[in-house]
Amino acid sequence: MRNTDFLELHGVIEEKQSNICQITAYKSGVQVYDDTWNGYSSDDCVHVASVTKSIMSLLTGIALGQGHIKSVDDKVLDYFPEYSVKRGEHTIQEVTIRHLLTMRAPYKCKGDPWTRVCGSDNWTYTSLDLLGGRKGLTDEFSYQTVCLHILSGILYRATGIKTADYANEYLFRPLGIRDRVNFVADTAEKHKEFTISKLPKEAVWFSDPEGLGTPGYGLCMSAQELAKIGLLCLNKGMYEGKQIVPCEWIDEMKRPREVEGRNFRGMQYGYLWWIIDSGKGIYAAIGNSGNVIYIDPEKDVVVGLTAYFKPTVMDRVDFIQEHVVPAIDR
Repeated sequence: MRNTDFLELHGVIEEKQSNICQITAYKSGVQVYDDTWNGYSSDDCVHVASVTKSIMSLLTGIALGQGHIKSVDDKVLDYFPEYSVKRGEHTIQEVTIRHLLTMRAPYKCKGDPWTRVCGSDNWTYTSLDLLGGRKGLTDEFSYQTVCLHILSGILYRATGIKTADYANEYLFRPLGIRDRVNFVADTAEKHKEFTISKLPKEAVWFSDPEGLGTPGYGLCMSAQELAKIGLLCLNKGMYEGKQIVPCEWIDEMKRPREVEGRNFRGMQYGYLWWIIDSGKGIYAAIGNSGNVIYIDPEKDVVVGLTAYFKPTVMDRVDFIQEHVVPAIDR
């Protein structure tokens, strides 16, 4: 689907945005743009990195709507009654699901402890070992990826269904999205190759040895699939006349909360979704290397964008606003 503007956009991306693989865009519920680069087809999947977090938010909302999770103010340890709290730890007992969803949970580590968590026998327990600390509940924004694995553990404890299976049943199939299967890397080298490879992926979700999908990264999707997720959110959790995600959850997950520090380009944060412009209601799922679900309710526009690993690219919100949306408008 290319008019003159889209032909120009294709060339700009080819020349200046070298790692973009796919873009799919909708305007007023109609697909108006679908394009590919770097030898990718529309059906190929890309590791969408931290966009996975926003999908996990939707799954949490579904579980809440089903009554499996009672409240986001549930204490995390309520779901792990057998877990042995470390001696001298007095903070983890007060951490809630809301703290995890808003990146306000305290941790005893600086940065993401990939080796410690992903090299352990139980990624959920190891992440719990790192939750809490002497500072208490400071309500400081602390962006985490690997220790967010606790959310997959909670979803499994609450529903009895593992991450990918739950997503397939209650989110992906209702949207006409292919089932995801688990991908388990049995070595650190395979783990690294999964995250940095430039080649198309299968329809997989990176998982721990127990089959729990990583909630902070690891989901592989196409731009068309991301755009369907965006349409679902734009329509307040409804798709083709069926309520997939509670509308109350959509409203709550995009309610803006201030983010301290200069590393987040002035954006605010909801429940694992970035709030781009609270006045206009624009929000997005953002993953490393420029993977994005961009939602603009005012313009009735949704953009799904995938990109293979390129560490120098953090997000493409500006690019979407400066190039993709104007092309759609015209």
